[in-house]
Amino acid sequence: MEEQLGLMDLVLNASITVQLVMAILLLASVLSWYMIVNRFIYFRNARDEMYLFEERFWSGVDLSQLYREGNEKAADGHAILGMESIFRAGFKEFSRLAQQKEVDSEAVIEGSRRAMRVAAMREEERLEKHLPFLASVGSTSPYIGLFGTVWGIMHSFRGLANATQATLATVAPGISEALVATAMGLFAAIPAVLAYNRFASRVDVLSGRYDTFMDEFSSILYRQAFALRSREPRGG
Repeated sequence: MEEQLGLMDLVLNASITVQLVMAILLLASVLSWYMIVNRFIYFRNARDEMYLFEERFWSGVDLSQLYREGNEKAADGHAILGMESIFRAGFKEFSRLAQQKEVDSEAVIEGSRRAMRVAAMREEERLEKHLPFLASVGSTSPYIGLFGTVWGIMHSFRGLANATQATLATVAPGISEALVATAMGLFAAIPAVLAYNRFASRVDVLSGRYDTFMDEFSSILYRQAFALRSREPRGG
């Protein structure tokens, strides 16, 4: 009875080109899983911190006190991310502009909104980190594996041309080696595609929550700016 070749034997006996393709796919798979775990932890923390901040924000706490609490966390080495980062950017700009009496309420709010939009764009960049790589792995890995398969089959049939007896047993090992490349391509691509779609959906959800918060916070700041300007003495 002929000895069956194991998976490792197929990889080790493959041509140099096919082995290089397999190495590329293996590296892409390992990097993809690292990024998948990294993004999973990041999105979970971002969601939890958003809920905690929203609960604190809508509890009726004074905005200045909330800002000072953020300063204390930053001083302790805690990274300020997500919705709280947007709040701090808007409130800091609001406080700066509100002290300038020549700036009217509309300009104060517009400046605050610009600061919040910049902070929101930075948060979106953090959320989307690693996603382009996952998309690239998901879209290109099957084709890289297919290239290895085609090359391996071509190599196998070239060897068959020099064989004295053409049988299935002669070409089967070479074809099997080549098909491993296709399997590895799919192994790398499928998790990357699933993770990309999942994380892209979470980016949309969090970005929508950030946009809603900016609108709600802008309304609060507008009322405060209007009340502040209305209490100021009119120039003669």
